[in-house]
Amino acid sequence: MRRPAGEKDPSPGSPRWRAVAAVVAGALPALCFPAPGLWWLAYVVLVPWLALPATARTPRRAALEGWLGGTGFMLAVHHWLLPSLHVFLLVLAALLGALWAPWGVLVRDLLRGRPGPARCAAALLLVPCGWLLIELVRSWEYLGGPWGVLGASQWQVAPALRLASLGGVWLLTLLLVAVNTALTALLLSPTARRTALGGLLAVAVAAGAAWAWAPRPEPAGTARIAVVQAGVVAGPDARFARGEQLTRTLAGRGVDLVVWGESSVGADLTQRPDLRARLAALSREVDADLLVNVDARRAGRPGIYKSSVLIGPDGPTGDRYDKMRLVPFGEYVPARSLLGWATSVGKAATEDRHRGTRQVVMTAGTSPGLRFGPLVCFETAFPDMSRRLVRDGAGLLVAQSSTSSFQESWAPEQHASLAALRAAETWRPMVHATLTGVSAVYGPDGAPVGGQLGTDRATAAVYALPLAHGTSPYVRFGDWPLYAALLALAAYCLRTGVRALRPPSARQPGDRNTELPAEPVTRTLRFLRRPRPAPR
Repeated sequence: MRRPAGEKDPSPGSPRWRAVAAVVAGALPALCFPAPGLWWLAYVVLVPWLALPATARTPRRAALEGWLGGTGFMLAVHHWLLPSLHVFLLVLAALLGALWAPWGVLVRDLLRGRPGPARCAAALLLVPCGWLLIELVRSWEYLGGPWGVLGASQWQVAPALRLASLGGVWLLTLLLVAVNTALTALLLSPTARRTALGGLLAVAVAAGAAWAWAPRPEPAGTARIAVVQAGVVAGPDARFARGEQLTRTLAGRGVDLVVWGESSVGADLTQRPDLRARLAALSREVDADLLVNVDARRAGRPGIYKSSVLIGPDGPTGDRYDKMRLVPFGEYVPARSLLGWATSVGKAATEDRHRGTRQVVMTAGTSPGLRFGPLVCFETAFPDMSRRLVRDGAGLLVAQSSTSSFQESWAPEQHASLAALRAAETWRPMVHATLTGVSAVYGPDGAPVGGQLGTDRATAAVYALPLAHGTSPYVRFGDWPLYAALLALAAYCLRTGVRALRPPSARQPGDRNTELPAEPVTRTLRFLRRPRPAPR
């Protein structure tokens, strides 16, 4: 596409430096999450990345810069996997980064040049919707799950947690990207400043009103929950013995439930009567049920399962939950016949674990009023799983996890922070109990209860956990921000297609460059409408 005479090149800088800048700009949002925890940066961190495709010379260049930025983001957010996956992490980051290529084109279409008020307003709506669609696609468990969702960076901000109870973490993502889009428009286009400022004001007013008028959970007493964090111990027998020793210190402390971390038991309890007897004795000694996690082959069924098993004074109560969503490459290799080579370059699973088929709500036998829903490790990243447990009657969410392979990385703290969001979304307190830290507990509003147990501790801690009644708007209405985003993008695509198919004589003067252009779509539709020569 030729530029009018006298117009400056809209893509300053050489292509090589712009490519490097895209990777770096895409990596910056990782700083918003724990461990750096620069949550305030999330409100401006996308501006450099947005500015690149917005000033790209061609749609192809915008797509490339979206892709490179997405690759940088995926690498930065998952960098702690590098010791395990090695070069395969680069492959995965490049594949997932491609999800941002269409988003880069969308950014260019809506923010390039001097957008008018309508195009700027559309950008404030559609650019966040496009980002949210990417988060939806990559949240599919087989693509890695919703790790690094932008809204999750606000896990320690009380007003943001209140908003999460309305629309989940997805609503927080929409607001953050809208703010970044408005700031980008302010910097790039003087003609859009009034609309961008109006958009910022609208976001602030809407968020403030929602925070002020959002319903709140009703208090429903307390429960005393103990977390047993064994620490780094070599071997399943030694790990079991450490958990046993720490649990004995809870005797006489009036706990309602004792939670061990993921993989705290390394043998099938149906085949180990000695372990069953030791766990039952512990339950009697502390006068509370124990929730342990068995990581072992199960008798009568092929393969390895990770299972939350409830133990009472007489042994296993029969309540059992088998982990449903497994960690790609960590617990199974997707399409192993094609990607099995990953096991030769990293620490990918040499054998696929098996999945459970349904979620389970358990009742503590020693505290009959306490109903809780277990999740295992990776599953705390999925808002729909905690929402389903609460709809099924869970008054408490319990996660059993282990990040022992990543002790010195950002992973333990980032993983623990997800529990605050799940608690705020559902109005149910959540216990995040790990084998080796970080363990943490959050109340029904997402606020921390007690102190965290870091990766340097092996201990048993008791938390007086506030319970709550009521159904949060997110539990009631579900992922409505996702549906709204899909509807907005569908309407935009439909409108663009209709306008592109209209004959030139029927178009308005503003159709060409000032309002809602979509150059790649328009070119494609014009090509399809072009008359073909008759065959000779």
